[in-house]
Amino acid sequence: MILVTGGAGFIGSNLVAALEKRGERVAVCDRLRLGEKWRNLSKHFIEEIIAPEQLTDFLDRTGGDIEIIFHMGAISSTTERNADLIIDNNFRLSCRLWRWCEENGVRFVYASSAATYGDGSAGFSDEETPDALAKLRPLNAYGWSKHLFDRWALRHKERGNGGPTQCVGLKFFNVYGPNEYHKGGMRSVVHQIFPFALRDESFPLFRSYDPRYPDGGQLRDFVWVRDCVDVMLWLLDRPKVNGLFNLGTGKARSFADLSTAVYLAAGKDPMLTYRDMPEELRPKYQYFTEASMAKLQAAGYTDPFTTLEEGVREYVQKFLAQPDPYI
Repeated sequence: MILVTGGAGFIGSNLVAALEKRGERVAVCDRLRLGEKWRNLSKHFIEEIIAPEQLTDFLDRTGGDIEIIFHMGAISSTTERNADLIIDNNFRLSCRLWRWCEENGVRFVYASSAATYGDGSAGFSDEETPDALAKLRPLNAYGWSKHLFDRWALRHKERGNGGPTQCVGLKFFNVYGPNEYHKGGMRSVVHQIFPFALRDESFPLFRSYDPRYPDGGQLRDFVWVRDCVDVMLWLLDRPKVNGLFNLGTGKARSFADLSTAVYLAAGKDPMLTYRDMPEELRPKYQYFTEASMAKLQAAGYTDPFTTLEEGVREYVQKFLAQPDPYI
């Protein structure tokens, strides 16, 4: 059996769909709460759905049946201000699962984040050494919690403390795609722009406050969620691959490019306008992210990544424009 924490969330539910399609037995640990998040799982057979507070009992009961844990669950809001809550969910739980996997001979793949890179001044290399990680300065509590666990896992590895038989951290960059609809303000800009495009209205992007970047010229490494899932399936088939890896495309694109792609995919003329960025965001805003993908390629992953235009077109036409947008 494969356990996916955060399996009803955005990336997690896309992984669950792919695993079920492969014929794998899948259990999900997550909270569904109010709203439509349950629909992320509604098309797939799930062995068990476990509330987080029931996870320890579930592991005690079925531990011998679990092959690998994909730990995607986290508080992922970059604007969450309760740092104690973030650390409990994103750091302490990850440590407990890491130790459980170590004790039970279970493989462990977890979600880190490009938010660990902060403003990018230290670069975007996924070099896995104590000195390299110590140079990074995340800009928010979410990014720090992910960075803290990256460093914790490496420290235990460096001390020769064993660890899970496979341990992989994935630094996801700006992921977009179906099943993100429950994320509110944390949805991808693709999803936010689409209804404006349908109404022939402009979606105002943030103005730039850095003279190196024009309005709309802020750059991100936007990655199609299906590519992220393909990497995780590749890791599932290669238990000897270990380490901390970036997961982006390796090619930064502008928000103006992204907006244009959404309008064109919707069959509309692009409409680019701009608005002031909230003052509280300005000191913590990332103007450039671009994943260095050499390390993952060196580990053997050589499949091409979906271009921005191709991914946006598929997302818009096969999901957002359909009556049922769920995968």
